[in-house]
Amino acid sequence: MITIDGSEGEGGGQMVRNSCALSLVTGEPFRITNVRGKRSKPGLMRQHVTAVEAACVISGAECSGLAVGASELTFRPGRVAGGEYHFAVGTAGSTGLVLQTILMPLVLASTPSRLVLEGGTHNMLAPPFDFIERAFLPIINRMGPQVSARLVRHGFYPRGGGRIEVDITPAPLQPQTCTTRGARTGVAAQVVFSGMPFAIAERMLARARHDLADWPEDAFSVRQLPAEQGPGIILMLEAAHSEVTELVSGFGQLGVPGERLARTSAARMNGYLAANAFAGPYLADQLILPFVLADGGAFSTVKPSQHLLTAIDIAQRFTGRRITIEQAPAGEHLLGFS
Repeated sequence: MITIDGSEGEGGGQMVRNSCALSLVTGEPFRITNVRGKRSKPGLMRQHVTAVEAACVISGAECSGLAVGASELTFRPGRVAGGEYHFAVGTAGSTGLVLQTILMPLVLASTPSRLVLEGGTHNMLAPPFDFIERAFLPIINRMGPQVSARLVRHGFYPRGGGRIEVDITPAPLQPQTCTTRGARTGVAAQVVFSGMPFAIAERMLARARHDLADWPEDAFSVRQLPAEQGPGIILMLEAAHSEVTELVSGFGQLGVPGERLARTSAARMNGYLAANAFAGPYLADQLILPFVLADGGAFSTVKPSQHLLTAIDIAQRFTGRRITIEQAPAGEHLLGFS
């Protein structure tokens, strides 16, 4: 049994999610202590419990210690089976992070799956649905499986209530070499909001327009959702290239001016565009599982974060495979899988 100290490295919920996913694929049971030991509120939150429950449901796995607030759990995987599944976080907890836990086991299953996930779709500290759909899943589909996702209803923090539907046609993961992003094919900046004054969205977009001065005027837009889907607001900046799409998001936060959020988001996007890397920091996190399970390939990214290094450590412990990091002369970092 693999034993993991959840306070090591990045010390967050990713360690639980990735461990469940890798356990289901490799058949290795694990025990994790000090769950989310470096967070201000340690222990499992509702979304983590739902993610582990989902892993149990799709495989018949056994898990002890699973409860909101728990700091330790033991997971013994079962056999993953495709099928129709419905999971509800019950709060604004991220549907995307629940999907992250069960997607790789299901794309490697023997039969197709259809998922309905309810909870948060656009909330802080998690990739928004748009990132999953437009940045992450196209790479998974390039590797062999076919995964499509639909946003049925937005779910902002703190209300939640969102819904996404995902169809999965499994196939072996084929190694890929992703080191160049290709020519830019388009850019877009959109503020999506609900239950808030229109003026906030306008100010946020105006700051983004100022800081992304070389983007065309028609790249900027505002989308207002029905009030019952809020309150909430998010700025999404998208840069599409022939080989990859980067999507940077800024979530509205109580007491934080929209202009500040837009300035930070634009700086992150400009930083990515100025680099030569294929993957931004958040896409790099997401790619560790499919690439290590493809048993080969490589991708380039920006400077590795502690979050990425922790994901690499967990992946190597479950698979026994080697992941190397080399800095290229142009500044990007090349991750190799063998």
